[in-house]
Amino acid sequence: MFDVIAIGNLNYDITLLVERFPEFHEKIIAKGAHFGLGGAAGNTASWLAQMGLKVGFIGAVGNDEIGEAHINYFKKVGVDVNGIKVIEEHSGIAISMIKGEDKRIVKHLGANAYREVDFRYLSKAKYIHMSSNPKKLIEKVVEFACERNIPVFLDIGEAEVPKPIENKITYLLMNEDEFKRKYGSLKNIHIVNTKNLIITLNGGGALIRNESGEVFKVKGLSAEVIDSTGAGDAFDAGFIYGVVNGWKLKDAATLGTFLAYLTVQKIGARTAIIPLEEIKKNAKKLNIELPF
Repeated sequence: MFDVIAIGNLNYDITLLVERFPEFHEKIIAKGAHFGLGGAAGNTASWLAQMGLKVGFIGAVGNDEIGEAHINYFKKVGVDVNGIKVIEEHSGIAISMIKGEDKRIVKHLGANAYREVDFRYLSKAKYIHMSSNPKKLIEKVVEFACERNIPVFLDIGEAEVPKPIENKITYLLMNEDEFKRKYGSLKNIHIVNTKNLIITLNGGGALIRNESGEVFKVKGLSAEVIDSTGAGDAFDAGFIYGVVNGWKLKDAATLGTFLAYLTVQKIGARTAIIPLEEIKKNAKKLNIELPF
């Protein structure tokens, strides 16, 4: 059995730090650059494995150097790779230009477009996490999980929340901008028909509505944002870790905000990932009390 099986994209990230964005047909020089492995669900899985959970992954990579790097990295950090397909298509790519807190991203799915869910593999999960998945896949996985009483974490991103399975989603996660684009004001938090709703807020922190309809806020930590890439994925990892270990939602979200705080201070989605003991030490330095 796996504590968590994550489903989603595996990308190669190219991140460019710029002082301004180029004009039409203009070339500019980046003041910094970072190259590394990424993909939202892959980032979350990496955190969880480093924190000591038993983690599996469902995805697809190309039969190329990037695909090989993904497989080797997961093996190194302890993510099981038996749910990952290797196909004759190039691996996914994500290119980001970042100017302060303004970020422009272009992605090409590549092999990600061909991932398939092995439900025999998925049946080994105690919890399921999904991020950056197509609507039909989300619906199939949530129905499968609901029939087997497997709790689901769904980071919906910009995608539409599928109405037929909305009330079967255990934990729906999204950021403040995504929520406002879908539902308008944050005051509409009760119109979302999922069991639990978690909204990460601009500037840090989170707003949570639990199964009982109670709403509470978790404060964020102030940090100089160098690169926000992977911050939401880090939050997801902290939140998932807390829930899997039986923590209160407020404590789980507090760990999520702390991991996001660590992430935004470094360039790259996985640069900030550290083992659980180091997370504990860093939390203690900032007087963050968590039930580890």
